[in-house]
Amino acid sequence: RTAPVCVYTSGKGSSAAGLTASVIRDSNGEFYLEGGAMVLADGGCVCIDEFDKMREEDRVAIHEAMEQQTISIAKAGITTMLNSRSAVLAAANPPSGRYDDLKTAQENIDLQTTILSRFDLIFIVRDERVYERDMAIAGHVLKIHSNGANAMNKNGSGGKKGGGESNDANTETEGKEDPAAERERKFMKRYIEYCRANCKPRINERSMKMLEDAYVKYRDEMRERNKSGKGTPAVPITVRQLEALTRVSESLAKMCLQSVVTEEHVAEALRLFEVSTIDAARSGVAGTVVLSAEQREELQLVETQIRQKLAIEATMSKRHLVEDLSRVGVNEWAVMRALMVMTQRGEIIERAEGRRVTRKY
Repeated sequence: RTAPVCVYTSGKGSSAAGLTASVIRDSNGEFYLEGGAMVLADGGCVCIDEFDKMREEDRVAIHEAMEQQTISIAKAGITTMLNSRSAVLAAANPPSGRYDDLKTAQENIDLQTTILSRFDLIFIVRDERVYERDMAIAGHVLKIHSNGANAMNKNGSGGKKGGGESNDANTETEGKEDPAAERERKFMKRYIEYCRANCKPRINERSMKMLEDAYVKYRDEMRERNKSGKGTPAVPITVRQLEALTRVSESLAKMCLQSVVTEEHVAEALRLFEVSTIDAARSGVAGTVVLSAEQREELQLVETQIRQKLAIEATMSKRHLVEDLSRVGVNEWAVMRALMVMTQRGEIIERAEGRRVTRKY
């Protein structure tokens, strides 16, 4: 409600032409361009839900729009370049429908690194069972439904007969938005437009040094992580991430109406980058997962049964191992989790592209 332009689309019902642009022939046989969601939202925001449900060729179509902020068209004799200077807010689900901390980040984030590296910030949203947070979410959802019911009462009050003027006035008052909230929203919209139009901050030398040191540090950390056997990070740290840090720092300076990006802006940009993209790149390490006492006991029990079925230095088909343990009442999902933990620990080695497993000790 505060963005100048906002376009919503769903990944399952979006095609490459629907997101970028298409060439259409009219009834007279003439060709003309029809802009997609990225073009229509120029200067605003594109919201893409179910991003993981998009076809791979459709996701590739928005690479140029996210990198260059333009869309190139060369079809039916029409060669042009359209502006798509829009922010992209996308939401995706893990392949299993729920984020599993005992799986690697690559298995939880089932997207190509070429598209992941084009997002400035990547947040992993976990469904953690915290009483205070659950109460806050429940209150927020119920408040939305309550406001929606009041709005419906306001729209339908005119069709009722015999309701009286006082009842109609009460219904209108209940459905009306809070004047203070409405003023704040309008002020925020005007403030954002003013910042974008009149503030063009530049980075000073000390801020550049901070960004350079942080980028090199993140690259070294991911390189050491790969060497230590923890696997390649799901979110690669490339020059695009340095550009993302620069954009976030400049945006923070715009919010403060400052002409220079200071160290405070860079520090806040690095903090946001740490709790989002870097946290996603570090995720999926079994050693950092905190299990409850019940989960730990169940995991140890399944590991013991796996050791009884699989002798040291013995190799067995993973499918046969899961089926054998399922016959004695062990949940298949629990067996796969236990095998994942034992593999990350080095006790189990996967062979033949994960189809066979060998116990080392």
